[in-house]
Amino acid sequence: MKRSIPYARHSIHPEDIQAITEVLLAGRITQGPKIEEFERAIVNFCGAGEGVAVSNGTAALHAACFAAGIGPDDEVIVPPITFAASANAVVYQGGKPVFADVLPGSLLLDPEKAKAAVTPRTKAILAVDYAGQPCDYRALREIADRHGLLLIADSCHALGAKYDGRNVGTLADLTAFSFHAVKHITTGEGGMVVTSKREWADRMRLFRNHGITSDETLRQKQSTWYYEMTDLGFNYRITDIQCALGLSQLKRLPEWIARRRKIAERYDEAFRPLSGVKPLGLLPTSFHVYHLYVVRFDRSKLGTDRALVFKALREKGIGVNVHYIPVHLHPYYQKRFGTRPGLCPVAERSYEEVISLPMFPDLTDDEQEYVISSVKEVTAEQEEKKTARRR
Repeated sequence: MKRSIPYARHSIHPEDIQAITEVLLAGRITQGPKIEEFERAIVNFCGAGEGVAVSNGTAALHAACFAAGIGPDDEVIVPPITFAASANAVVYQGGKPVFADVLPGSLLLDPEKAKAAVTPRTKAILAVDYAGQPCDYRALREIADRHGLLLIADSCHALGAKYDGRNVGTLADLTAFSFHAVKHITTGEGGMVVTSKREWADRMRLFRNHGITSDETLRQKQSTWYYEMTDLGFNYRITDIQCALGLSQLKRLPEWIARRRKIAERYDEAFRPLSGVKPLGLLPTSFHVYHLYVVRFDRSKLGTDRALVFKALREKGIGVNVHYIPVHLHPYYQKRFGTRPGLCPVAERSYEEVISLPMFPDLTDDEQEYVISSVKEVTAEQEEKKTARRR
């Protein structure tokens, strides 16, 4: 029987189902008390000041850009190795993403490239904690402070990560998390922004509710029907059902992070002797939480391209994936902003080599061993073919 191992998978326990059932039976399934309870729980976990829960990670990024005051003609420095939502959130606000290349080892935003991208129109740096590893926030904060910029963290991969002993969620002015089905904890879809500034949090609470000054709960308490729309917002509300699931999942986050790190350690050890397979580099100050486990397949040593390795592993029932096509290479960005190949050569070269291997807490040792042996088998075959061609 052919194996079927996805690159990621959510984990639902009986207590999660019970938590959802309780909300359904209580009768308040949206705009109720579980939302604030979930916000407090995430804020306490991170050590942040304020949390605003929204409908998904993209909404969180959009809300963060709104709170930061990004507007027309503002530039925001963004890395190209990320999901399109990181840059899209800037565009939603009328701003312009300026792509700065990544570090060749970790694929995190290169502080030197970010520094070189600053212009008089730059409003913020939007750093991405790719794969679950925090960026070099000390260097990025220094750049931001020197130029009077805001620092926004796309930490959708990095709930529970640390940099220099400090929790993600306390390192930037605004930090966005995602609770998508394959993230560290899930609410199905969902997201949150954490910040130390109450003013920004209040702006985002309006933003997620159409820009309206009061929600249904407040109007019920005040026994009034009256409300005002003071800004242009969106319906980015999250439900009590989702937040109940998130609260239940959060209890198991530390053990899930420990399991992810153990899986990564086993991958690292297995691939260390291989010449054509190289895991991403680690920053010495970072505590990586491995939303993704990404390896690079060296074409010069294997004598083949990534596409063939990807196809061979998929044929073995391993649901490998690629994260990500550099954002500046997407047709929309090339057409809208004139980005072109060659703009970020490190990101472009890395994209041609990377594959994400299965990484989720419920991955069994047997399944991981099959993934490891399959990678070794595929790369050995490619190296043999390369040698044969030379004869």
